[in-house]
Amino acid sequence: MDLRNIAIIAHVDHGKTTLVDELLKQSGTFRANQTVAERALDSNDLERERGITILAKCTSVEWATDQGSTRINIVDTPGHADFGGEVERILSMMDGVILLVDAAEGPMPQTKFVTSKALRLGLKPIVVINKIDRQDARPDDVHEEVFDLFAALDANEEQLDFPLLYASGRDGWAVRDLADPRESLSPLFECLLDRVPPPKLESGAAEAPFRMLATTVERDPYLGRVLTGRIDRGTVRPNQNIKALASDGTQIETGRVTRVLAFRGLTRQPIDEGNAGDIVAIAGLSEATVAHTLCDPACDEPIAAPPIDPPTLAVTFSINDSPLAGRDGSKVQSRVIEERLLREAEGNVAIQVSRTAEKDAFEVAGRGELQIGILVETMRREGFELSISRPRVIYREDPQTGKRQEPVEEVVIDVDDDYTGIIIEKLTARKGTLINMQPTGGRKTRLTLHVPSRGLVGYHGEFLTDTRGTGVMNRVFHSYDDYKGPIPGRTNGVLVSREQGKAVPYALWNLEERGTMFISPGTEVYQGMIIGENARNNDLDVNPLKSKQLTNIRAAGKDDAVRVTPPRLLALEEAIAYVDNDELVEVTPNHIRLRKRALLPHLRKRAQKEEAAG
Repeated sequence: MDLRNIAIIAHVDHGKTTLVDELLKQSGTFRANQTVAERALDSNDLERERGITILAKCTSVEWATDQGSTRINIVDTPGHADFGGEVERILSMMDGVILLVDAAEGPMPQTKFVTSKALRLGLKPIVVINKIDRQDARPDDVHEEVFDLFAALDANEEQLDFPLLYASGRDGWAVRDLADPRESLSPLFECLLDRVPPPKLESGAAEAPFRMLATTVERDPYLGRVLTGRIDRGTVRPNQNIKALASDGTQIETGRVTRVLAFRGLTRQPIDEGNAGDIVAIAGLSEATVAHTLCDPACDEPIAAPPIDPPTLAVTFSINDSPLAGRDGSKVQSRVIEERLLREAEGNVAIQVSRTAEKDAFEVAGRGELQIGILVETMRREGFELSISRPRVIYREDPQTGKRQEPVEEVVIDVDDDYTGIIIEKLTARKGTLINMQPTGGRKTRLTLHVPSRGLVGYHGEFLTDTRGTGVMNRVFHSYDDYKGPIPGRTNGVLVSREQGKAVPYALWNLEERGTMFISPGTEVYQGMIIGENARNNDLDVNPLKSKQLTNIRAAGKDDAVRVTPPRLLALEEAIAYVDNDELVEVTPNHIRLRKRALLPHLRKRAQKEEAAG
């Protein structure tokens, strides 16, 4: 059977997973009466809740023509910049890509990121302008913007001569010309078979000894470690002896293949033989991981793995040592936390884990706040209790000048004209540089800025407030640049509990004039826990347990019911971005609390004096 390997790449929320749903349906992968969940490949709970793809997923469809059937392996890749490590690995085993671009938004920061990776690998994208049925669609302008993007990324002549289709993935149609009848995705399938070449293999690859580069790894409760990749040469069968090589040729382990799995629709099915060019999953090895070469025992030459961009942000994971520790979670020991973090780093090449000088604490470096937030949320659902520090950027030294450099991100903001002034003012105060400003129609403006990553930590909530929730901000790593100098941090102090117990309505009602509450009446608090934001710039120790003094005197209005304003509840990523350097986020399966590192007031004062002196 003829074979094609393609990936679908795009900016977040441009419709990749929805398009894959329709490709599966129209290829006959599902029965006519089969009930299939929307965005079927987003099988992870967090993916469904947030509406984003976090992990790359592989599927396959068969498309029949007069010349015979062709199997098309399709990989749905994440669209968010924080999960770019997944995209980079996947593209290295593809023969073609479908680049999806929103008909109204056009190329966005992540579009530029994934397209640059695809062009650098020599792939020739098929461009699909999706969501063409939007009222604000502007297909001709978007076509020009895509061409300009390719030219800016130094695409060659063949890559610039890209095929273009217009589509609505949700409605299941694609056309080469907007005047064509909008019936099905057949034009896209035909374009795939015409423009994507079969897998490129060495001469005699089918008979050569087996070799494959592992690009993803996962744990199966029945099969153990499962490694997925594209077979570079040879064949692989169950019970075959293989070994794993590191990128420098060092042997990692030897083992026997217990199962060879192929992707068929939404499932992985055991097969008797995997051939050169096909994407398969192999079970049987216990130590091999991403970027290792799985091969025949006679083979000594590893496959070169593509380099992965380094992480730019780090946080400290430590044990939960608050007075309420151990009440929610079952996994609280540092040894268990370390094992879980190391297991995450094995399969997620964009994350690095290292021990710190602090006892029972580990530094986790990644691509961004969302990636770290997803890891923390996953762990709390697994029963972990953690303390998380404020994110900090990872600096590097310029090899030529020796100057300290920091990561800078390209930020693209779509916002109403009324709010452009406040956005530019806030981001320039955070050492941002305005690169471009252009109207996009309907009293909206698109701003492009280069902003240091540390200037964006904790900014998103402020951005939504400044734009009344109407602004859309997208960001992607741009480059390292010289250190920009100090950036002002949080302007408000916090309200810190000095007692332990359950918060009283009367006390919170009295504290409302001091600032904004983060807790509601009845919430259990402890000394050193942050219960609200101070209206002023200093921290304030308060008593949320103070009850109303009762007397035997009755007077009009004396016993009016207390009306407490609803608290401001912080989501996990908001909490991680909100805390300062002397604060932590306490994460348990049922609670997210903010606290001071030092719970006792005299210890906090001592730490402040030491910081001022040092």
